[in-house]
Amino acid sequence: MIELPTMAPSFAAALRARGYTTLTPVQDAVLGVGEEDLLVSAQTGSGKTVAFGIAVGTTILGGRESFDDAAVPLALVVAPTRELALQVERELSWLYAGTGARLATCVGGMDYRTERRALGRGAHIVVGTPGRLRDHITRGSLDLGAVRAVVLDEADEMLDLGFRDDLEFILAAAPDDRRTLLFSATVPRSIEELASRFQRDARRVSVKSETDQHADIEYRQVVAAASDRENAIINTLLFHDSQSAIVFCHTREAVRHLASRLGDRGFSVVALSGELSQAERTNALQSMRDGRARVCVATDVAARGIDLPNLDLVIHADIPSNPDTLLHRSGRTGRAGRKGVCTLIVPTHRRGAAARVLKMAKLHAEVVAAPSVAMIEERQRERILNDPALGTTPEEGEADLVRALLETHGAESLAAAYVRLQSASQPSPEELIEVDLHPKRERREHSGEGAARGAGKPSRDHREFEGGVWFRVSIGHRHRADPRWLLPLICKSGGVKGRDVGSIRIYDMETQFQITRERADAFAAAVEKNGTGEAGITIRRVPRGQEGAPPRRVTRRPSGWFRPAGWPAAPRPDRAGARRSADVPAIAQAPRPSGASRSRTSRTRGSRTAPAVRGGLVSKRCIVSQC
Repeated sequence: MIELPTMAPSFAAALRARGYTTLTPVQDAVLGVGEEDLLVSAQTGSGKTVAFGIAVGTTILGGRESFDDAAVPLALVVAPTRELALQVERELSWLYAGTGARLATCVGGMDYRTERRALGRGAHIVVGTPGRLRDHITRGSLDLGAVRAVVLDEADEMLDLGFRDDLEFILAAAPDDRRTLLFSATVPRSIEELASRFQRDARRVSVKSETDQHADIEYRQVVAAASDRENAIINTLLFHDSQSAIVFCHTREAVRHLASRLGDRGFSVVALSGELSQAERTNALQSMRDGRARVCVATDVAARGIDLPNLDLVIHADIPSNPDTLLHRSGRTGRAGRKGVCTLIVPTHRRGAAARVLKMAKLHAEVVAAPSVAMIEERQRERILNDPALGTTPEEGEADLVRALLETHGAESLAAAYVRLQSASQPSPEELIEVDLHPKRERREHSGEGAARGAGKPSRDHREFEGGVWFRVSIGHRHRADPRWLLPLICKSGGVKGRDVGSIRIYDMETQFQITRERADAFAAAVEKNGTGEAGITIRRVPRGQEGAPPRRVTRRPSGWFRPAGWPAAPRPDRAGARRSADVPAIAQAPRPSGASRSRTSRTRGSRTAPAVRGGLVSKRCIVSQC
């Protein structure tokens, strides 16, 4: 029960209805100030919107319990982004519900004529972004002559985004005797200069120091190979299985790419970036709020002020470039006393950058490996066994159907169907390259014998099954075969899980892999019936005694060999020097990862590819694929 004599009864009733039992530190500090100008610094997620809502209310209500008819605005709130402005309007709507206040928004990207009509009907409080507010003032649709309080929310962000001229124009249009409140997560010199120019003897209110913030957020560094960055994101999402998660990227292109990748994998995902229209951005956030989407991939446009319910996981797909970006991104979770997890996806070569930004932000993050397939499957097993829905009793209208199902199929069959249904609803985890979490140890291995053997390359030799059955697939090194896309192909073709596939050995023209003895016959039957689904790729059982010994193929042109008339010519490289042979399957046509070495048989000179010269003779690949 909130009992504060200085608070309007309508505000106290609104807070009780919202579930408040006490005020947050920033709300309590602002409430007892009086009518002074304020410069407030407080951590993100501390309840600043309700704080300045209450503070402004005492000024514009003037001791009354409700407002009269709206003529001209009495209060103005300026926010840096469209999403934050709309969120502020929603928060103030329930806070002022009992006062009869009218609110209007002036936000870039929305219909200008609709906003103009709303202002013409009258509004007690106007919330908007700097550019659109200036536009309305210039065109005469917004009159600030009677404004008694102005709030600049996230003032440091507005200055960083280049809104200084717009803010100075807006403040100059308001009366000199107004009350000005600046709210900011940090107070750099630029904010102090703005306060000294447009505020009168402002009281500085610092609720919480920078070193104490984010106490409710658990930080982790997920170390992965550079080529496994997206796979590590997928496995992290599957391991936590959060009701609401947000993944931050640096660029709009990265947002498009990652959102598409996650959507293809079966995640309910939305994208949020500056290139979207306001309607698209609003729909994306609403999808997250009502549960239609569970993952939001966003640029830093969502790093400030966005408050999504039940958001308990933040993933930095790209390492933040500075500590402020890290803190603001991470502050989307762990808000208002809720716990949250913040995960930085750290490629092995970027460990130093992650350590530096964490040190500057005065944060400690546990270094962990990306969740493996086994860890995700075990977590999924725990969720199924502990599903609260399994402990409910049938309702009256369901009892007859439940009894009929038990009599027809039996409890064991129903349980098996439930397990399959739950497994099918989750995307499949990714196989990841194992990395060493200790950099010093890793440097020793790469500088010694381990590096010479190709340590760190995708390999499953350590999973060789005793008594397992060997199969061969008709693609190898020449077709850019890689375990990370071979494994899903094998599992899909034979209807098996990743745990049923053992060692994968890639040779020049084919790949051999193991299947557990118990699943081998069913796997062979499924492959024979359905094939692989990829043109030109076949899977056959390896005859006993030929495991690990692929058929020998001639890879050099014999001495004196010539091409008879009518024989196919050798595949020619294109102008960029990239070989596109007809026997390379479409699934393997993806570009090589950055840093991949060129073929040893050629070297690039400008835009042409010249054959390598060995001992004065030109060596070329055999022009017949099956010679």
